[in-house]
Amino acid sequence: MKPKVNTLVAPPRWIKRPYHREWLWQQANNLFDYFQYRSINPKGGFYEFDVDGKPLQADNPTRGIHTTTRMIHCMAIGHLLGRPGCDDLLNHGMNYLWEHHRDQKNGGYFWQINDDGPLGEPTKQAYGHAFVLLAASSAKFAGHPLADAMIADVTEVIKERFWEDKYGAVAEEFHTDWTPVPGYRGQNCNMHMTEALMEAYEVTGNVEYLTMAKSIAELIINTHAKACDYRVPEHFTENWQVDYSYSGNEMFRPAGTTPGHWLEWTKLLLQLHTLTGRSHAWMPKAAQELFKSAFKYGWDFEKKGIFYTLDWNNEPANRSKLWWPHCEGIGATHFLTQHFGDNMHMLAYRRQWSFVASHLLDHEKGGWHEELTDDLAPAHTIFPGKSDIYHALQACLIPLYPALGSVPEMIYRDVKHDLA
Repeated sequence: MKPKVNTLVAPPRWIKRPYHREWLWQQANNLFDYFQYRSINPKGGFYEFDVDGKPLQADNPTRGIHTTTRMIHCMAIGHLLGRPGCDDLLNHGMNYLWEHHRDQKNGGYFWQINDDGPLGEPTKQAYGHAFVLLAASSAKFAGHPLADAMIADVTEVIKERFWEDKYGAVAEEFHTDWTPVPGYRGQNCNMHMTEALMEAYEVTGNVEYLTMAKSIAELIINTHAKACDYRVPEHFTENWQVDYSYSGNEMFRPAGTTPGHWLEWTKLLLQLHTLTGRSHAWMPKAAQELFKSAFKYGWDFEKKGIFYTLDWNNEPANRSKLWWPHCEGIGATHFLTQHFGDNMHMLAYRRQWSFVASHLLDHEKGGWHEELTDDLAPAHTIFPGKSDIYHALQACLIPLYPALGSVPEMIYRDVKHDLA
């Protein structure tokens, strides 16, 4: 008689299990509980927090436009979900963005301000303007009265100031008076511009947004990432040649390449493929290849977690494990699982949530650790505390909806269905 062989059968997809879905809702609710009320600065805008959840620079804090806009986006999501009080924060943020971040003399939106106005040599950055468009689009989904005016305003700025027809992408940065800051082009701002353009298309129906999003994806992924074996170059010269030696700000422009962005593009490409009628065969192929490269080179098979950056020999450059690549990996694997199935994608989804639950959730003080050392101890070399709800909240909510569009779009579809 042959010996009995025990075959390990893969469990059902977590996203279909009631317990897992309830757990995701609870994690989203925990994030709202942590950020919602302590974030409001009575003088305008929102606080960022230290590791203990206390405001950084409590007397006159810097308000970065990415913090203001991401809070607006997330509070619009909360309002769409039906969470009480989120409409107050949405309104608080929209008014501050419109009345203070917006340069009422020269147009556009300042990168950083405080109670005294713009900080240092105030610049206008494409990254910040992408998030203004995202925030305004989310606010429109939520029915905010300023949303249409802000969408029109920031769209004009993006088209007239940042967009470069020659390359089909946006320039990086300008001085206050719109004098160009020469010499650098970046994929990060263009990636987030793609995200924002798609949501703007979803909420307005204006196909021009979708055309711009496709153009950026063609340049960054189908031209440059494809040529680099589906590793996404981060930094470019002014004429869009890859700058392999660039080293800048460790938070926004780190040296080398960033596998978390490969995963972010995985999700964005599948969303773009859906919005464009599934008519671009290169998009799903590229999404799958980016995912494979991210886990082949970016996952720490010894200690677990995704390395922050790699060099161009595919070796870890910054071995820190940040929260946001895992959030983007969760969104990417959910989209891949829904579009293609495959046990590999489901395994990667489970692996990342297990890492988050074991190492990134701060079970003692609440919120998430935003940075871990190579040995998975909490650290604060890049991020000073707990400043962000955007990545983590979307990681919790994306798996709860069909992998077809942005979080606000998918929630809005549910709302419309309930009212039908």
